[in-house]
Amino acid sequence: MLNMPEFVNNSIFWVEIEKIKPNPYQPRKEFDEAHLRDLSDSIRQYGILQPLTVTRSEAELPEGGMITSYELIAGERRLRASKLAGLQRVPVIIQQGVTDPRLKLELAIIENLQREDLNPVDRALSFARLAQEFSLKHTEIAKKVGKSREYVSNTLRLLILPKEILDALSQGKITEGHARPLMMLTDRPDEQATLFKEILFKKLTVREAEQIARHIAKEKVRKKLPVDPEMERFEKALAESLGTRVSIERRPVGGGKVVIDFFSSDDLRAILDKVHVAEQVSSLRTMRDAQSAPTPVAKLADATALSFTPTAPSFQSGVPETPPPPPQAPASAQLSYTPPPSDDDEEDDTLYSVQRFTI
Repeated sequence: MLNMPEFVNNSIFWVEIEKIKPNPYQPRKEFDEAHLRDLSDSIRQYGILQPLTVTRSEAELPEGGMITSYELIAGERRLRASKLAGLQRVPVIIQQGVTDPRLKLELAIIENLQREDLNPVDRALSFARLAQEFSLKHTEIAKKVGKSREYVSNTLRLLILPKEILDALSQGKITEGHARPLMMLTDRPDEQATLFKEILFKKLTVREAEQIARHIAKEKVRKKLPVDPEMERFEKALAESLGTRVSIERRPVGGGKVVIDFFSSDDLRAILDKVHVAEQVSSLRTMRDAQSAPTPVAKLADATALSFTPTAPSFQSGVPETPPPPPQAPASAQLSYTPPPSDDDEEDDTLYSVQRFTI
């Protein structure tokens, strides 16, 4: 068990900035330049309200004499901002007995955690250093930083994410809540990269990202079943038509459901517009096909030759005479002929008259 260091005379000392060396165990890797400028403006106006924490060491020079140097333990943001503000000296508290590297790292981590200055990636890297360089278990780390073992373990799990995602997390482009669903897809890098881009460009909430990750995980389980090539073709065709992720889930007893992903009300409206356009195109095609197809009456008229040839000539004044052709009926009309009553002894003058034809 390490003993915590004591302050020198419980006093504050003013030390030249150039004599203070950065902490080699500083867990923070990212320092926002805009925030540093804001802090430097505040320091220039009001001064440093909280002293830096340093250790002091003395070394003998070859030509004689002693040189005193200081190593920073906590307060690197204030030190950097003081340099930007043009200060020559800064207030410090000197701690004695801080020679163990593990204690320096512990103090730096705890100071940043108490001030909530560490981003999730820097915090995970700090816990990893405590575990790897100093062989501390997760339970021991948790006790030192005042957190639960689960908190430490979950923080360390962030380091399994690809560098691109870790950079976005450390820069604040995504939150630690977004990182959890991304970790669910560690064994599916393509889907993980796609979801990461959707979080960035579509500004997905944590809840939306979790729903998509769960859906992909369920899809993974479903694909362990025998693959249905027809369903895959349907999914691909729907995805290309609607411009979003589509999955078809079949039930063992028959039927199933189609799941269409959307990320905002605008996305849903666009999908519905595409569906309505497809319905209109289908209706127009049906109407066009119906208009171009011949009707049953027209088919009958085209297939039937409408003609009539009399079986006996009419004689007037002993000269045979060819009767005029019957009038042409429209192609869509139906003609019928009514024969006269059979009488061999009597000849009807209206035998071949158009009165015998009915329309």
